[in-house]
Amino acid sequence: MSDIPDFVPVVIVGAGPTGVTAATKLAQYGVDCLVLDRWEDVYPQPRAVHLDDEIYRLLGGLGIAEEFAAISRPARGLQLRDRDMRVMAEFHRECSESANGYPQANMFDQPEFEALLRRNLKHFPHAVLRGNAEVTEAVQICPDRVQVAFTDRVSGREHRLETRYLLGCDGANSLVRTAIGARMKDLNFQQRWLVVDVATVADLDQWEGVHQVCDPHRAATYMRIGDTRYRWEFRLLPDETADDYGTMAALYPLIRPWVEGVELGELDLVRVAEYTFRAQVANHWRRGNMFILGDAAHLTPPFIGQGLCAGLRDAMNLAWKLAGVVNGWLPEGALDTYERERMRHARYMIRFALAMGAAMTAGGEAGNLIRRVLVPRLHLIPGVRDKIVDSTTPALRSSALVQKARGRRLAGRLCPNPILAKDKRFDEVVGARFALITSGLLSPSQQDEVSRRGALVVPAHPGTELALWLRAGRARAAVVRPDRTVMCAGRDVGEICCRIPAFTLTSATRAG
Repeated sequence: MSDIPDFVPVVIVGAGPTGVTAATKLAQYGVDCLVLDRWEDVYPQPRAVHLDDEIYRLLGGLGIAEEFAAISRPARGLQLRDRDMRVMAEFHRECSESANGYPQANMFDQPEFEALLRRNLKHFPHAVLRGNAEVTEAVQICPDRVQVAFTDRVSGREHRLETRYLLGCDGANSLVRTAIGARMKDLNFQQRWLVVDVATVADLDQWEGVHQVCDPHRAATYMRIGDTRYRWEFRLLPDETADDYGTMAALYPLIRPWVEGVELGELDLVRVAEYTFRAQVANHWRRGNMFILGDAAHLTPPFIGQGLCAGLRDAMNLAWKLAGVVNGWLPEGALDTYERERMRHARYMIRFALAMGAAMTAGGEAGNLIRRVLVPRLHLIPGVRDKIVDSTTPALRSSALVQKARGRRLAGRLCPNPILAKDKRFDEVVGARFALITSGLLSPSQQDEVSRRGALVVPAHPGTELALWLRAGRARAAVVRPDRTVMCAGRDVGEICCRIPAFTLTSATRAG
């Protein structure tokens, strides 16, 4: 590593999905960044297996939607089963495109996904990833400088460099979280689970969605990840460990309901591991010019498959703002909106996951009795089915970049991603800039104002998806941020035009 620079505008600690996504977005805006990771390559074992349509849309912005489609599999919904594997309720999810333009639930193999992210990062020369680089210290040395120390794990040499901003995407045991003096706040949940990954070319002949076994004694989850890959998760009993299930023969009694008729020799045990699922949120996500993202900032149990999604939302939320500050089209104060917008959203999703887990498995025998009565009737309760299968997440909290108004419903939410023209969706047409969606005609002065601010005008013609969306939100115009979140909306088109931040497209942004 003889070519280590003395200064890089942004340093990212951790090259998992969150870190690489943040680096890619920054590089798309022409911001030089260095990613440091203690390992040479991606972690070879599968962990996360699900992402939703909002995150799939983010991948489209990274330029890898088609590649991800080739390594992923849409999930068809959720079955709730009792301890005897009888289906109590089924919530079917269409695999067609949502308002975001992609299937709502998607299964994948994390090592494949991470390899895809890293290959894509190489297309952006403003980002450099260095493996075998173990960060040992991060210190804010002056108002606009952070000093980072790391060790080359191959040569043993120590290096120091300075950066304007440091992003800690370094996981649950985050060094950067310690450096900013943050601590995890426990949301009072901790369970030990066995996670099993199996490969087989045999046909298991199972329903193509997620199976949730609602049993407080042995809660379990099954899902098909790919053409030949399957994942099971079982809650461990107090006297059990992963060592008790280290062979296919030992695992067979647990997975038997799904693999009956398949010979043991046809099942290849890819991994068996014990995980302690936790629910935690850091009490603050920033100090000075250092930030934490992903598992460094929050941990969630996997009951709704949102762990990885939350980290990628962090990266998308912060990266464009950081680029705006570095490139001079956003004030430094815009960075204050990162924690304000993301912390409450992350906490909501964690509590939702806890509620879903409790509803499926809590309460002992009394809980089982209640579930046998209520679960088959859930579809009769207004809104319950939609809540279970709908992937839409809550609106972001009000901030300087989410300007809510009484009676308006759009600010803080994602705008739709319809096909506009020539088979191009909204995101592809707009690119990495701000956009003004309007159902009204702009005057010449309003056109000039929008152009001066570097935004793109997207007409919402009568009867189109965008026009109906504006009408439902009681607005005639909406400003959409580069992360596709609605910044503000209202009926006074001229006033909305003036709220667009002055935005300058760099050559790197255009290329991205």
